[in-house]
Amino acid sequence: MARVFVTGGAGFIGSHICERILDLGHEVVCFDNLITGFEENIEHLKMHDGFRFIKGDIRELNQVREGMEGCTHVSHQAALGSVPRSIQDPLRTNEINISGSLNVLSEAQKKSVERFVFASSSSVYGDNPDMPKVESKVGRLLSPYAVTKASFEEYARVYNQIHGSCTIGLRYFNIFGPKQSPSGAYAAVIPLFMKHLSKKERPTIFGDGEQTRDFTYVENAVEANILSLFGDVPYAFGKTFNVACGETLTINRIYNEILQVINEKMDIGDIKPIYGAPRSGDIKDSLADLSEANRCLGYAPIVNFSAGIKHTVNWFLESKA
Repeated sequence: MARVFVTGGAGFIGSHICERILDLGHEVVCFDNLITGFEENIEHLKMHDGFRFIKGDIRELNQVREGMEGCTHVSHQAALGSVPRSIQDPLRTNEINISGSLNVLSEAQKKSVERFVFASSSSVYGDNPDMPKVESKVGRLLSPYAVTKASFEEYARVYNQIHGSCTIGLRYFNIFGPKQSPSGAYAAVIPLFMKHLSKKERPTIFGDGEQTRDFTYVENAVEANILSLFGDVPYAFGKTFNVACGETLTINRIYNEILQVINEKMDIGDIKPIYGAPRSGDIKDSLADLSEANRCLGYAPIVNFSAGIKHTVNWFLESKA
């Protein structure tokens, strides 16, 4: 039985990871400062004997040290996300995503944890125009958020090289699914579309909507984390891998699919989006090459976009009912 220290465990992706780890019979120490996470995401897990929640901040080394005591694995999901937010507040983004993350990595190394798995981002590909995105070819970074993610990838690689830490990074490509919050100025596009359309409001698409993304249902991200935490993956240590579906879709298509699924549940008609100016720091196109993740981790997506969006829209409508 493993005891996994999950930072950001009350967040969207982290809470799904906590649930899966418990389902596998392991213990979870969920560590979250609730800046972007929500305790309601883990409320149903508190009755589980193997679950413990600590309200703590990865920027506080003593809190990290105490929380990680007795843990065998680390799933580091905590971060201050959002490209626009990082442009508005680069200092706070740096404090959490680099200084805070280094606290977690350093303490994991001192405690000789068996596996250190962390969340990175497709934003590290920057202005590299190559498609699909291959892990070894990145471009010039376009935002402070991307800088923090790329920097921590290097910290993890160096810790593997110097200390032999069994680090594995996962570059998430636009993860979506149940429990992703539509609240706040920096909410992701899919929950924002669902929120506005369910109210029969017109959402805003930044740019012409023809920019593409490799949208990835959250169950795929969880599967990649489980393979990285517990799999026999000796060739993965010190590396970072794409986690995606390997399918590229325009924002306009995403919008139309969500509109169609919602119309199957409630008659809202043909609501047209509002098109605004492109956002600074956003990449134009994104598509992941999954060959390395498959070779080293055994990862392959298990839920495609269309199935995932149906699950997500149904959950959203039911949760608002």
